[in-house]
Amino acid sequence: MTNLFGLTLPQLQQLCSEFNLPRYTAKQMCDWLYVKRVDSIDQMTNLSLATRRQLSEVACIGHTKPIHCQVSKDGTKKYLFSADGLHPVEAVFIPDDDRATLCVSCQRGCKMGCRFCVTGQQGFHGNLTAGDIMSQVLCIPEADQLTNIVFMGMGEPMDNLDSVLAATDILTADWGLAWSPKRITVSTVGITPVMRRFLDESRCHLAVSLHNPFGDERAQLMPMEKAYPIADTIELLRQYDWSGQRRVSFEYIMFDGLNDSRRHADGLLRLLKGLPCRINLIRFHTSPDMPFRTASADAIRAFQDHLNRHGITCTLRASRGEDIMAACGLLAGKENNVEIPYRG
Repeated sequence: MTNLFGLTLPQLQQLCSEFNLPRYTAKQMCDWLYVKRVDSIDQMTNLSLATRRQLSEVACIGHTKPIHCQVSKDGTKKYLFSADGLHPVEAVFIPDDDRATLCVSCQRGCKMGCRFCVTGQQGFHGNLTAGDIMSQVLCIPEADQLTNIVFMGMGEPMDNLDSVLAATDILTADWGLAWSPKRITVSTVGITPVMRRFLDESRCHLAVSLHNPFGDERAQLMPMEKAYPIADTIELLRQYDWSGQRRVSFEYIMFDGLNDSRRHADGLLRLLKGLPCRINLIRFHTSPDMPFRTASADAIRAFQDHLNRHGITCTLRASRGEDIMAACGLLAGKENNVEIPYRG
């Protein structure tokens, strides 16, 4: 059966056309799915009984609800979802004063194979649908508190762009949640051909995982550098206007002895010269079987100060949820003995 949850207005209009239903029925369904958030077609009471019966024969509303939740000492919550029953994914809720950010996943595992990322070491087990992504947003208790969403969980968004764009459409369209695109950031390692489509079709912010300004050294951390060099990624970004509402930022995990020197800071200044952007520094979070260590506090501070002094806004991202493996690069989609059953 067709799952209505996760379909966009044009997709619902197409479905209505196929079954000879009035075109306006699609807009009504959007309201029931994403604003009223009903669980069954029977609850769509402004659709005729005949229409509801017809839809029920071919479609359903299939939410994916969390099955576990872990709570960090800092208030961060990690939710476990298991849409296919075999390869769970995780979403992370991060409360911070007047902000409430949700980090969502777009794939089960990841193909990119970044050496420092726990998710990347799990292999790839399939794409999530737009419905799977929207379930992470709307099926947690904090759904109505959310102020921001970042596609920085498990998976590479540009490797599942159709689902990501459908989800961001639902989030931002007036027939959906009507959020401003400024509340959403989509990350990528820099799959350049697909990035162009994202930049043309979306107004959401973009975050590029950079981690080293030198291609040969970056390739040692991120194998995809060989196929999609960071220099080409930056060249593509220079073709777009970043002076308005949309923002591009660069994620930069600080590794001891690998990318934390003045040489690397100067390399970033040359690579990004003239491009309106910001750099988010991230402490490396240690994980089992990883040979890397985080840069020292002094090295991070000197690196940040050097970039700021030379005109690039550079911030240090606060570490959140590290005690429950919810921090950047630690999502594994695995149950363990400290997770608690989620009962809604």
